[in-house]
Amino acid sequence: MQPLIDHARRFGRHPEDFAAHAAGQSPAVLFVTCSDSRVVPALITGARPGQLFELRTAGNIVPPYGTGTPTGEAATIEYAVEVLGVEDVVVCGHSHCGAVGSLVRGDDLSTVPAVRDWLAHAAPDGAPGRADDPAVTDAVHGHILAQLLRLRSYPCVERRLADGRLRLRGWYYEVHTGAVLEYRSGTDSFEAL
Repeated sequence: MQPLIDHARRFGRHPEDFAAHAAGQSPAVLFVTCSDSRVVPALITGARPGQLFELRTAGNIVPPYGTGTPTGEAATIEYAVEVLGVEDVVVCGHSHCGAVGSLVRGDDLSTVPAVRDWLAHAAPDGAPGRADDPAVTDAVHGHILAQLLRLRSYPCVERRLADGRLRLRGWYYEVHTGAVLEYRSGTDSFEAL
């Protein structure tokens, strides 16, 4: 923790570098990704402050819209699309994902009931894939596509897609290589950016 504290102390020593941020934000991208500490959106994309609006959830799960109880995830998506007017939404899954891996393996999550209940939102069919693949590549690919489909059920997303003001993108980040792949509908596969 101490190196993080030391960096934070040095970080704000030049307030003039940050003054423009007080005027507001206008990110072009909502970046939905996992809470995993190995996934760092600004590092992956090279984004500077104000360029990405981030939504981080365990397993980069987009919960179903309209479940009766508002969620922070739904509010973040709606705000990004309606208020900030983002032009792209990236759902970025990653290799070696613990959440998707636990679904593939059928892990007993009874000792972590909040995690178990959250992962129930992953997809109706869970995450089919090979339990012997530590990267859970195929399962994560399918999971990313399921979350993109789930996003389409949000009315604000549906409207912006229909009028051409929004694009959805599925990315797969390999934590062990740093490579980023994007889903291409034309080939129905994930390919290098």
